[in-house]
Formats: sequence, structure tokens, C-alpha cells
Amino acid sequence: MRTGRLIGAGRTADVYEAGAGWVLRRDREGAGDAVAEGAVMEHVRAHGYPVPRVRPGTTPSPRTDLVMERLSGPTMLRACLDGALTPRDAGGTLARLLRLLHEVPAYRSTDPGVRVLHLDLHPDNVILTADGPRVIDWSNAEEGDPALDWATSAVILAQVAAVGGPMAEPAAVMLAALLASPSALTPDGLAEALRRRAANPTMSPREVAVLPAAGELVRSHLG
Repeated sequence: MRTGRLIGAGRTADVYEAGAGWVLRRDREGAGDAVAEGAVMEHVRAHGYPVPRVRPGTTPSPRTDLVMERLSGPTMLRACLDGALTPRDAGGTLARLLRLLHEVPAYRSTDPGVRVLHLDLHPDNVILTADGPRVIDWSNAEEGDPALDWATSAVILAQVAAVGGPMAEPAAVMLAALLASPSALTPDGLAEALRRRAANPTMSPREVAVLPAAGELVRSHLG
């Protein structure tokens, strides 16, 4: 479809204006499945989870193009950098969003222990709107054990803390707040999250190199 102005770019996708109140997220790698991603988003939204609305059936490239509601507000990361949100509050919000997500039943499996997993829930994938936080980027979503979702978010924060730089200390505080209250994190979930992060082609060599240290940092919160 014809795209409007480029308004955002991530590691693997670009976001364009797509008419009043809508945006087009286009996967530039061509490896995604926008139809499946949109279906997951609509499933969790139907159960009250805070995600953008999806406009189905409007793109000629269903594997790469997803049209969704345009959200107004900063990312959680931007709010932390600007001082509008504390890292502790950010970590607590991530924990609440994970708990809320794992109350949503699976959309395929009938196993009561299986839930919808986001598998990339971090501060840059949460938009703080006037109506509350909304979770974006469901391209990694699966069904499975919630322990993997908790571990993935924890490892992402721990990697930032281990890499160093200006976000290292805030990320460590977010991690502590994420895991401060009861979570579904388990040693097995952590091991699988570390394995997946190591195999992720979007990881930089530095991000991969700090995974052992990130794993130890997460384990320090397991008690």
C-alpha cells in the first residue's frame, strides 16, 4: 500500500503514517507474519489487554505490513530518560503488564498452563498514553510457559545493565522492581531466554558477550 511519512524505525521495521489515526508498521527484513501478529493482538485486546487496535485486510503485503491504531504518548523508555517516570515505577509497570497478560487464555492450546507470551516486553515497547500504558511489537509472540516471558524481559534489562553506559543503573533498578514482587521466573525459563537471546540475529556482538553477566544478575534476584 502507499505509505505516508516515516515516523519511526526499529531494528527490523519502519513505521509510517497511514491516514488519520493509523500507522503502518512494515517489516524490512521480510521474515515476519503480520497477519498472525495482528491476530494475537486482537485476541489479547478482546480479553481487555492494552494493545493498539488492528485494521485487518488493508495491505497487499500481509507478511510484512500491519496497520494499527496510532498511539499518542512517549515510550516508557523516553519517559524515564526525560525524568517523567522513575526506573522503579517502570519496572513495576512491566511486572503488572506481564501478570495481566498471563491472565489471558491461549488462543490455540487448551492446556490451562499455557498462556500468551509477548517475549519482547521492555520499556521501548510500552507507549504511555493518556489512557494508560499500551504494549506494542508482538512479532515475537508465542504461546507457552509464562516463566519464559518473565525471563526474557529480565534478561533484556540485565543486558542493558551489563553493557554499561548511562542506562546501566536505571536498567538495574528496573530489573529489581520487575522481580521485586512474586513472578513466574524460573531457572529453566531463564536458561531458555538466555539461549534464545544468544541465537537472536539482531543482537550486537557486545550484547551477546554480556549474556553470561546478565544471566548472573537475573539469578541474583531469584533468591
